[in-house]
This record gives sequence, C-alpha cells and structure tokens, in this order.
Amino acid sequence: MSKSITVRVQSAEHGTRRFETKTSETVADFLNKIQHDFELGDLGWNLYQQRNKTGVIRTSRSKKMDSYKVKHGDMLYLMIDDKNSKSRDDLSQKMETENGSVMSELKIGNASSSNDVLDEVDIILEKTDGKIYRKRNEQLCRHGPQGKCLHCVPLEPYDEEFLKSCDPPIKFLSFHSYIRKLTGGIDKGKFVNLENISCKIKSGCKEHPPWPGGICTKCQPNAVTLKRQTYRHVDNIMFENASIADRFLNFWRSTGNQHCGILYGRYEPFKDTPLGIKATITAIYEPPQKSSRNKIELLEDNNDTVNAVAEKLGLKAIGWIFTDLVAECLQQGTVKNFRGKVDSHFLSAEECIMAGHFQNRYPNPCPTNLSSDGHFGSKFVTVIVTGDSNNQIHFEGYQVSNQCMALVRDDCLIPTKDVPELGYVKESSNEQYVPDVFFKDKDNYGNEVTQLARPLPVEYLLVEIPAAFPVEPQFTFRVTEDIKPFVIENREEVGDVQDFNALVQHLRQFAPDKFLDAMSDFHLLIYLAKTEMLPLREKMGMLLEAVKNKDEDMAHHFMKTEEWATVEQMMSAHSPSVPSLQQQSYNGSGAMAAQPQGGTSEPWTCAHCTFINQAGFSTCDMCSLPRQ
Repeated sequence: MSKSITVRVQSAEHGTRRFETKTSETVADFLNKIQHDFELGDLGWNLYQQRNKTGVIRTSRSKKMDSYKVKHGDMLYLMIDDKNSKSRDDLSQKMETENGSVMSELKIGNASSSNDVLDEVDIILEKTDGKIYRKRNEQLCRHGPQGKCLHCVPLEPYDEEFLKSCDPPIKFLSFHSYIRKLTGGIDKGKFVNLENISCKIKSGCKEHPPWPGGICTKCQPNAVTLKRQTYRHVDNIMFENASIADRFLNFWRSTGNQHCGILYGRYEPFKDTPLGIKATITAIYEPPQKSSRNKIELLEDNNDTVNAVAEKLGLKAIGWIFTDLVAECLQQGTVKNFRGKVDSHFLSAEECIMAGHFQNRYPNPCPTNLSSDGHFGSKFVTVIVTGDSNNQIHFEGYQVSNQCMALVRDDCLIPTKDVPELGYVKESSNEQYVPDVFFKDKDNYGNEVTQLARPLPVEYLLVEIPAAFPVEPQFTFRVTEDIKPFVIENREEVGDVQDFNALVQHLRQFAPDKFLDAMSDFHLLIYLAKTEMLPLREKMGMLLEAVKNKDEDMAHHFMKTEEWATVEQMMSAHSPSVPSLQQQSYNGSGAMAAQPQGGTSEPWTCAHCTFINQAGFSTCDMCSLPRQ
C-alpha cells in the first residue's frame, strides 16, 4: 500500500530541505525532484543514507522508494562529486582572472551567499588548543616538576571559576569556548545541533487549509522562552587608531545632527579571552542618509562596490556605528549622559531591531556538523557613540542575541511608541501567525514568574561587548598629520563633495614618489571604484592589491598604465589657479559677481558627461572635470 512520507535531504552547500514523496514513487523520479530543487544542473552528485557516504541511493526506473527502506522523517545526505566541484571552481577562477574589473574579480553581495566558507579567524581558533595553562603552585603542589595535579592541571576555556577570577570578570563565554563546552562531554558532541530558531509556520503541510484556515502541531512553530545569552560571537571591538572615530565624529561636531556608518575591518583572535574573537575596525563607510538631532534615516544604497573594494583589501563589513550625542557644554566639550542609567536604557527597541536586521544580513558561517543550515548567529557588531557618566564621549559595543535575530527575521518584534526600552511581540493576525514569546521576571515578592512578551524589556536581547582603542595605534591606511585626507562620501551637507576637483586637491599634497601613500585612503579608493567619469574600473584590482600589500613596485606599475595616464592628462588640464566656480555667487541682477580668466560668453557641452554648462565655467558643473 502506497504511503506518503516526508524525507529530509541535507547538503553542505545548500543546507537541509524537506521533500514529500511516496513509498511507491520510483527512485529516478525522487532523484529528479532533488536535482531540480537544489538546482544541481550538470554537477556530479550522489545521495547517501549515511553521512559517511555509505548506503548510496542509485537511480532506477524499476526500484521504488520502499526498496531502500526509507521511512518518514529520515535524513538523506547529498554529496557533490569532488572532481566536478573542483573543475567548476577552476573554471570560475579562470573567468574571474580574465576580467581585471574590481566588480568581476570579487564575489560580492551579502555574507549569506557564502555560508559554507568559514571565516579565517574560525579556522585559526578551531586548530588552537584553547586550554588555560597554569604554573606549578609552590604551596599546594606536592609533585615533581614534570607532574600535574588538581591545582596546576590545565583548565578548559569555559571554566567558570577562572572566568570569574579575571580582572575584569568575563561575563560571556566566547563562541568557540561555548562550542568546546558542548562537544567536551563523553559523547564528544555527537548529538550537538545548533538550531536556528524559526517563528514561521512550516510550509507544505497538506493536512489542513493554509493559515488562517488551520494549523497543526507539525507546522506550528514552538513557543519561545527568552533567556539571556551566555556566550557571544565577538568578545572585543577595537578601533585601529583614534583618527578613524575622530573623522566620523566631525560630522556631529559640524552639524549637531546624528550620523551612522558601516564598520569595515577584520576579525582576529583576542588573547584576553580564551578562544576569543576581536573585531578590528580599519575604516568607516558612511552610506547615504538623512539625519537630524534625534533621528537618522538610511537611504537606499547599493554598496556592492564598497564590499568588493573592501574584500580586495582583505577587509569586510563587521558592524555598524551611530551617534546619540547631545552637547551639554560647548566650551568644555561635554555631552549629556542619558543611557545606562536605572531609569533609562542601553539600546532602544528600534535600535535592537536594526541590529538584528544587520546581523541577519551577515550570518556567522558554521560547520554543517554543528548546524545543518551552515550558519549560526552573527559576528556583526553594533557601536554606539554616546555620553558616559562623566559626560565624556564614550563608545559602547553590543550585539543582539540569536533569539532576537529570529524574532526580527520573521517580523515578530516591533518597538513601542512611548517607552524606548520596551519592545512588543506582535499578535497573530489573518496575515501572519506569531508564536507565544515569554520571559521570566520577578514579582513584588521576589518570586520568579513567566510573563508574556507584550511588552518585552530589550535587556533580555542584549549582549555587551567592550569597545576601546589600542595603546599603540595601528594603521592599515595612511594617516599623516600635515596632510588633509580625502573627503568622506555622502557629506554634501557639510560642504564635502567627492568629485574630480577633490581628487586633484588631494593628489597635489603628495610628491610623485609618494603615490602609494596618496592612494592609501579607503574613501579615495571607493570614489575611484564608483565613479564612471574616470577610466579606472578595469585596473582597480591592481591598485587595491598594491595598497593591501603596501607594494611600491605594483603601485609604480599602475602609474604607468594607460588609464592612469589619462587621469593625469585630465588633471593637468584642470587649472590650479582658478577657484571652484560652483561656489561663485550671483549678484542681484543675475550676472556673475566674478568672471574667471579664460571665460566664454556662450554655453558649452562637457565632453565627458554631455552636460550643458553656463558661460564662464571652466569646469563642468555636473562632473567637475575640466572643459579641455
């Protein structure tokens, strides 16, 4: 008798998916269904009943699914053939090498597109012993120099007594210490499964009409009980040097408006925490935004080029930063303190939701033997610039918990209108089913009670991370006190415009033999990669490689290219003695207050962007390139 069953198929490249089949279905039809759903195309692959590549299921038009004794709920394992996978990667690499464009050299987009590739810091920490070695205690140890006892034996990285004894105490386990704790038992983590919470109804249930017509225990998501997360994916946030943050804060100093930026840098091992990870910030990209004294609105921004430039430089998006500053005394340079108090908040619900949105965009890659999805949590950090208890500018670091990420991803959490420290879990409607979310609190008598998360204190969702500056500054990009850096993008509000005139002014500060120093500026490299007025996009890979490796010879080779020679000719045509005419004002009669030398009396068309300029302009009002 034919019976309908559900079978799970797990792949290291694509995660786990469910398939509806029948015991009477032919094996060939079932395998065709898998090939179509996983979009395997012409790739070589096999389906196994065991993870160790045993019990292969071979295609057959005569055999049925029950011949392999596949039961309801079984897990099957899809393995891509290594030879075909290798040839596919070689072909992809060959195609990328033939095109020198920065956009084609790099694989860009959200981090979720490469979940199966572990971060370099994770690979390093996986190979690290991680144990805490102690010296021989002269008072308690009674053995020889080669022996070990209870008082000097190495401790595991998750030892609670050691973490509490640190100065300051370590409140959160590092993620790799948490993994070692899960896999350190007798079974060596055989049954460990880092499951990403889902708050959505499972699709494909055929026993009832779709929601709101019906729901059953098979497709209904589980209720969520919020717990304070005991581990964190990043244990420290460090700015390479003070100038990175100082340039970011200049916008607030100039306008009084709040500002937001994306942190670019790298993840590195952090020695002060066992198996810890440090987020090192090397640059801040400022996306298009509208801001006021109490509000920031991020505008639409396609930052694929920024991610491509960063990846070629060995960097990646590691977090976001925003200001929440209110000046108290301009003469003393103090700011108001209204976060972290008893009657205030650390992060508002709206900021928690935004942090969860970013963390979902940049998930943390995880081995498939620990998480079938290929990712778990996120390393993406949140940095707030606000006032501390001494009314000084202070940097605070946070992440939101994995539970918060799930609530945000499935659109279950919304902010409250009047109280920033409280969030609110939606109620189920005809359009969306929302599972019950609970948290534990103490009542007036000190008893622990379970409450429904309507409203919800966002403190349950937060993980604190120290943010600081190093004792000895580091410099991935050049910083010189007597040289003005290239203007930052999207700052037209304060008069900083990234155009050809800004490029000319910047390069004139450097001698010809200091070309690599002149190019060692993150914001300049983004401008060169984005602008379509300059013919550099096809050669940007060479320049980025030179900046990354501080290679003078490669930078000199880039200077000799035809593309850069064209830029130098355009710069030589840009007269250094004529001020920017875009800042010229008009008198009341409509005539220009000052006419430049060499002005004309008729409008002219720019040869670069075809913009029709008014008479008297020697540079284009649209692209800032010279007329000649």
